[in-house]
Amino acid sequence: MENYTLEGTPKTPNIAFDLKQGVLDLKGRSIPENSIEFYKPLIDALDRYATASQPTTTVNVQLEYFNTSSSKCILDVFKKLESINKNGSAVTINWHYEEDDEDMLEAGEDYQAIINVPFKMQMING
Repeated sequence: MENYTLEGTPKTPNIAFDLKQGVLDLKGRSIPENSIEFYKPLIDALDRYATASQPTTTVNVQLEYFNTSSSKCILDVFKKLESINKNGSAVTINWHYEEDDEDMLEAGEDYQAIINVPFKMQMING
């Protein structure tokens, strides 16, 4: 299985998915023109990964900002991870937020309430 990486831009996050290590990093801003189109390759990579996932899967999310359409796509990514978690890979989502960013903390808590995967809220000193 090939890794999935995508260089970030001012409007899209940097994505690094190391399928052999079971580590997915999502970092930056997520305000793409078409969120569904932008996140589809990542969701496809998660589908491929689900067929031969690692014993543990670690997801590091460090987003500065995301728009409403991105939030739905991020939820879709988390739902895929929830399914991978149910099928035997111990998934952990590390949700990073800056110390003074209440909105990002609340967004992580909202996802945590919806998705049945262990979430770790991790404050970054800004």
